[in-house]
Order: sequence, then C-alpha cells, then structure tokens
Amino acid sequence: MKDRHAHMSCYWKSAILLFSFLLLCVASFAQVKGKPDKAKTDTIPRPRDIKILEEHRDKNGNTVRTLQYYLGQQRITETQTIPSYSSLHVPINPDTLNKDSLMLVVSKAKYTLDVYYRRKKIRSYKAVFGPKPLENKRMEGDRCTPEGWFTIKNKNAASKYNKFMLLNYPTDSSIAAFTRLKAAGAIPQSAKIGGDVGIHGIWKGGDDMIELGVCWTDGCVALKNKDVDELYTLVPEGTRVFIRK
Repeated sequence: MKDRHAHMSCYWKSAILLFSFLLLCVASFAQVKGKPDKAKTDTIPRPRDIKILEEHRDKNGNTVRTLQYYLGQQRITETQTIPSYSSLHVPINPDTLNKDSLMLVVSKAKYTLDVYYRRKKIRSYKAVFGPKPLENKRMEGDRCTPEGWFTIKNKNAASKYNKFMLLNYPTDSSIAAFTRLKAAGAIPQSAKIGGDVGIHGIWKGGDDMIELGVCWTDGCVALKNKDVDELYTLVPEGTRVFIRK
C-alpha cells in the first residue's frame, strides 16, 4: 500500500512539473510573439559620410536638397523635395486622454507623422521612409512604405531602433492589391507580399538622418528618438494609422 501511495505521489509530482514546464514555454512564446522586432531595417547598413551637395528653396517654399552618402560600399546620391515643416506640440495630459480617440496620419510627401485627438491635430513629427518614399509598397524587398488604413498591432519598447510599433500590414486590401499586381504580371509570380512594417526610432546619435530627410529604412516610418519616445507613451495597441503619399 505504501509503495502504491509513493508511486502515485511520484506520478503527481511529475505531472505538476510537466504542467509547469508547459506553462513556462507558453508564456515565453507569448512574450516573444508580443514583442516582434523584425523590421527589415535590421539588415540595412547605416548611412555614413553624409554630405549636402546642394540645397535651395523652390518657388513653393519647399526645400530641395541633394545628399550624398555611403550605404555599405555603395555611394548614394539622391535629391529630395521636402515641404516646409512647422513643429506642433499642443499641451495635453496623457493620463486623461481617451486613447480610442487618437489617430495617426503619415504623409510621405510632407515627411511627417501627425497625431490627431478627436479630429484635432496635437502633434507633428518629422519622419522618413524608404529610398522611394512616394511609391506604394508592391512586394517584399521593394523598400516602399505601404499606403492605406492600418492599426498598431503591438509594441516593443526594447527594439534595436529604440521603440517599435508594428502595423497590421498586410491587411485584406493590401493582399487584394498584391494579388491583382501578380495577376497583371506587374510583379513576379514568385514575389511575396512582405510584412514587419512599423513605426520606430533610430540608432543613438542618428537623429540627423530624420532632420536631413535621409530615407534609409526598408519601408518603415522612422522618427527622431525623442519623438518616438513620446509617441510610444501616447498611442496604445489598436490605434488607427492612415498612410498616404
């Protein structure tokens, strides 16, 4: 009888240990899944030796800037037309905000990310994108920022690029557009739609990339670190994001 009780006690101890191990595995998986940082920018070398070759204002007051820099061993020369920018920082109390009333609007043509609260603009941040900022994303690897309506899927405070807010790309409309492009032969049949698009900061000391309008990402929206720090505290998961040209 004692042997039977000892056997049963050993059995239940083993079962409890196994159950605890499984719970630990599930928790670890959920933690990793909840903090993705798979931005394609992880594979891009940092721009270096940046020079302004020429800069002037056009008749509309836009800054036309020709930059030259190195990306790995490749020398890049690009000209960007950047509209005049006015910083906006309306005083608010983050603790009393109705977070469901927040919305982000990204304008690729204006190089900005604006925060709206109850349809009133309360923040405007400078932003940069991939090297072809005015083109819509067509497929994985084109380094373009997708356009349309998205939501913030989840957030990672420990990103390589300071903070990372993952968007729910691809959406159903993104998939439909991708399917049409394939059917029309506009992109290869082997193409993939891509993913891991988000809003993030930049490496320490890299804010000049944003200030100068260097479009270096793989399609993500990049902000200055102080701006992404503030944005991260303002917007929760589920916040609506509209990205336009």
